[in-house]
Amino acid sequence: MPRPGQPLRGLGFLTIGLFDPADPAAGHEQTLRIIERAEDLGFDSVWLRNRHLQYGISSPLTVLAAATQRTSRIRLGTAVIPLGLENPFRLAEDLATVDLLSGGRLHPGVSVGTPMRYDDIRTALYPDTSDLEDFSKQRVLRLLRNLRGEPVSDFEGTVGIEDFSRVIQPQSPGLADRLWYGGFLDSAIWAGEQGLNYLTSSVVTTQNTTSTDFATIQAKHIDAYRSHHPDPTRARVSQGLVVIPTDSASPEQIRRYTDYAKSRLARTTSPQGPRELVFSPDLVGPSDELAERLYAHAGFRGADDIAVALPFTFAPEDYDQIIGDLAERLGPALGWRPGTDDS
Repeated sequence: MPRPGQPLRGLGFLTIGLFDPADPAAGHEQTLRIIERAEDLGFDSVWLRNRHLQYGISSPLTVLAAATQRTSRIRLGTAVIPLGLENPFRLAEDLATVDLLSGGRLHPGVSVGTPMRYDDIRTALYPDTSDLEDFSKQRVLRLLRNLRGEPVSDFEGTVGIEDFSRVIQPQSPGLADRLWYGGFLDSAIWAGEQGLNYLTSSVVTTQNTTSTDFATIQAKHIDAYRSHHPDPTRARVSQGLVVIPTDSASPEQIRRYTDYAKSRLARTTSPQGPRELVFSPDLVGPSDELAERLYAHAGFRGADDIAVALPFTFAPEDYDQIIGDLAERLGPALGWRPGTDDS
């Protein structure tokens, strides 16, 4: 686990892929360019968030399919695909296709639960079955069975000139082992029991704990995940936090970054809403200071990788500066070196 003197295993970042609804193609192209630059900078991974009915990427796998043809090494992840809006049969086909195009670099992150604003979209999403849909973890298990090649059809053979398979096609061996699951304590335990990888984010909940300290709660989730994994040597945790290095930022950028973090600070001081959510403060500053703060963070010390969350509304030149400093300043300050993570 990353501590002073111990190198960070993997460095990545995640983005919403913001776009202007008047010109969405330009926003998607900008996301592809930043993925290309990330590979040039030596990042181990880049992750796309999933946003439906918003001005961010709604189809991360489509964008990552394009990215497979512009990159050759970097891992391509989703953080996360909400399975309540997906059919595990069709999703397994898409995941396997993109994984094959990437040469085995896809790392799908998924979650379950009732889709966001479900009452507003249920009729359009599931017009005949909206009251019957199962949004439990069974959806993940269905997806895993499909990725592992368990039969989905009672028929296999030839009809005329067409050949049919019992299992999802194409199959991409090893893809199921690269599935990540995100969530809170119960999800951490379940992900461990299933042998999945575990995604954490900048949000936790005080449920099942007396603490209100973000780092303490996140570390508890990570410990629970590892303790329930059948093979702790293969258990892998990625931490997602908003971390903004300012080493090469202009004075105007530093001011905006600092104002952005201050505008979000109030929500980090106490649990929010009926689920008692606790948000992590955004970290802004020079890389040497950020490294000290991360090494003191109990959640970071329990993770293997960090996937820095890029703020939603920054400009392309801001993202260029941030990812440049992440790779060239903060990563090395954490003991990371490009190309050392071969997983």
